[in-house]
Amino acid sequence: MKYIIILGDGMADEPIEELGGKTPLEYAVTPTMDQLAKKSEIGLCYTIPEGMKPGSDTANLSVLGYNPRQYYTGRSPLEALSIGVDMKPTDIALRCNIVTVSDDNLPYEEKTIIDHSSSEISTEDAAILLEAVRKELENDTYKYYVGTSYRHLTIWDKGEAVELVPPMIS
Repeated sequence: MKYIIILGDGMADEPIEELGGKTPLEYAVTPTMDQLAKKSEIGLCYTIPEGMKPGSDTANLSVLGYNPRQYYTGRSPLEALSIGVDMKPTDIALRCNIVTVSDDNLPYEEKTIIDHSSSEISTEDAAILLEAVRKELENDTYKYYVGTSYRHLTIWDKGEAVELVPPMIS
């Protein structure tokens, strides 16, 4: 028997006043999803183990049968796998996102991220920017790899695991 698993990642959202108090999913016209639902087995499950931070990366591992407590080490190694970058056991993978920062006269350190995806930049345009990053920063320790749209990868050779905090977006 074959199965299709459809994950509505992020579809729940919050009710929006302009949509009559409905969520975007409640408001959307979804004939294909409605047709599939009539022929499907539908249910809810907890995909994030208690105590772990919720995220699609963790949840998708769980849905595919991998215990996130055992296999999850962050989103970046999954990014490496998805774009075909082989990692050595001593490598640390870091997401390298292209973002849009505020256009003010503040020092760089004081600027704020105003768009986490750089307006959904095309992969082609992002590759040009990442090539400029490579020319300035790539060396034997840090390597940069083009991914898709704004999502790219840095591999830190013989790196060390450090706790990082996602940036605040204004």
